[in-house]
Amino acid sequence: MSYEAPHKAVILARGLGSRMRKEAEGVALSEEQSKAADAGVKAMISVGRPFLDHVISALADAGFTDICLVIGPEHDMIREYYDNVAKERITVSYAIQEEPLGTANAVLAAEEFAGDDRVLVINSDNYYPAEALELLADVPGSALVGFTRNGMLTKSNIAPDRIAAFALATADAEGNLDELVEKPSQETIERLGDDAVISMNCWLCTPAIFAAAKAIPMSARGEYEITDAVRRAIEDGDPYKVVKADAGVLDMSNRGDIASVVEALGDREARL
Repeated sequence: MSYEAPHKAVILARGLGSRMRKEAEGVALSEEQSKAADAGVKAMISVGRPFLDHVISALADAGFTDICLVIGPEHDMIREYYDNVAKERITVSYAIQEEPLGTANAVLAAEEFAGDDRVLVINSDNYYPAEALELLADVPGSALVGFTRNGMLTKSNIAPDRIAAFALATADAEGNLDELVEKPSQETIERLGDDAVISMNCWLCTPAIFAAAKAIPMSARGEYEITDAVRRAIEDGDPYKVVKADAGVLDMSNRGDIASVVEALGDREARL
């Protein structure tokens, strides 16, 4: 089946924000930042304006103009803001994930939004640069944007020890996802070699992801994981192209990340 260039994005914003809720020694926040941090709503941390505005602005720069925010029933802060903020380039809709049952379960909440189209699925607490997202424009089916180790080390705000713990992906001879290893050991890192890329959960999915998400079992930590759904989709005949991006991703996981995100974004304008 052929698809038009992707233009729909699903942003997973249902997370509980446990790490963001924790106080961090030596980190001073503004009243506005503290309110969002205390609520665990990482995407709404102010970096001049909500962090999620920058995430969405980069999506729009890359041609993703139909945005679906997967939120919890209690996330009034997000809904109230995006219902009222001026939007010139994008439309915003919502999908409710009733319980925090994992990323694959969150994707299922957006099935109606996706319809027969492909959707980009990303985290709400990561800023993916437009130049990485633009690489998906010519991909015919499903894909993973894999970030080079050098790009992550030099262009992100994430410490090297944290980067070393991120999932690694390799491609087969056709360029499709072959191996995906989460929390790789040093031995595995060496085995996979320099061609392995880092997965930051930036997935372009055909509608096959929904059947896969319904078919997978719950993981050992009690959640339905998007990585398991992707593996199931591949097994069922929907290959994922590995698209290599020599770029970095900004991370907004805890209070200690806020200052480095502000510095990295600089005076970058967010246009919705």
